[in-house]
Amino acid sequence: MDKKALFGQAVAFITAVHQTTFEMTKDFSLGDVTPVQYGILEYIAVSQPVTLSDISDCKHLSMPNASRELKKLTDKGLCEKLGAPGDGRKQHIRLSREGQAFMDAAFAHMEARFNRQLAGATDERLARLSEAMAVLRETLFREER
Repeated sequence: MDKKALFGQAVAFITAVHQTTFEMTKDFSLGDVTPVQYGILEYIAVSQPVTLSDISDCKHLSMPNASRELKKLTDKGLCEKLGAPGDGRKQHIRLSREGQAFMDAAFAHMEARFNRQLAGATDERLARLSEAMAVLRETLFREER
């Protein structure tokens, strides 16, 4: 297969993922959480515990900006910092109870939209979709070595 054509498909797919993420969350009330802060919370929710540098790298934020946004989220009671075992200088970040409840509500909202999107799909189609996501995760979305 032509890898250049495959790359074009991958770019289109990644763009569609971003658009779908926007569509799934656009009418969820963030309250006083900014979209940047929501992205950080979402990342923490699926990857916790994380470090400040993990957040900075994943969300394309400078370390000072990531630190500032994390402080705001901590002040809002949505996440908390814990000392890393064996390294007192390093801190792990995770959602607080309130942050977990916020993200549970966000994911429930997304799940309802997801289920509407898949309404009428056959079991065979759902199995193919699950297999396709597994292949993508194992090849395209794996960490570089």
